[in-house]
Amino acid sequence: MTTAPNWDPRQYLRHAGHRTRPFLDLLARVPELPTDPGRPPRIADLGCGAGNVTALLFDRWPDAQVTGLDSSAEMLAEAQPLAGPTTGGGRLDLRQADVRNWAPDESYDLIVSNAALQWIPGHPDAFPGWLAGVRPGGTFAFQVPGNFTAPSHTLLRDLCNAPEWRDRLAACLRDPATVLEPTEYLERLAALGCEVDAWETTYVQILTGPDPVLDWVKGTALRPVLTALADDPPARDRFLATYA
Repeated sequence: MTTAPNWDPRQYLRHAGHRTRPFLDLLARVPELPTDPGRPPRIADLGCGAGNVTALLFDRWPDAQVTGLDSSAEMLAEAQPLAGPTTGGGRLDLRQADVRNWAPDESYDLIVSNAALQWIPGHPDAFPGWLAGVRPGGTFAFQVPGNFTAPSHTLLRDLCNAPEWRDRLAACLRDPATVLEPTEYLERLAALGCEVDAWETTYVQILTGPDPVLDWVKGTALRPVLTALADDPPARDRFLATYA
């Protein structure tokens, strides 16, 4: 079982520009939403985090009624200044909720999720319930990272499984099998009657500053480790020095 991570919004947002790219590419492939006169689009953002990408939904649908859901009180506190009415006549509401247990309580034109479902083992099993909350002609759009075989992640797993750390850390990392291959997502969704547009993109990004890759993973992949070692700063610092 993975350790539920404590999130640091400011650390996460240090690389907000790079982290936003996949979401922008995802939104560009979302088709027009179903419209009714006088009814603004209803959108749910699963795992909205600090709200920085959620706010981008209003660039395309200015009058949308958006509900952002996240389990992290720290992330939602960071997003709170964005909540409420928007300049385009829309509205952003934030709700603390565990996406693993979430079920649509109304009909949505778009259910979207950005870099969140990789934290939820078995998330494809939730697709039928989520799709039941999508209006006819609406869209379910999500993106998940596929970087579990990157050096940053393989080295992290190797270190967590090293003799010094395995008792404390071996169980706290995400299982790479949590994220399916694009073809597997396509097959799952097609079997549920969806018209599927599935693709995989490799982003080659230049990170700058001292230990830039370490700084990047401190915002995401390292969160369970940092959470597990939070009560032992010397051990945390020793782990980070070795990993770096």
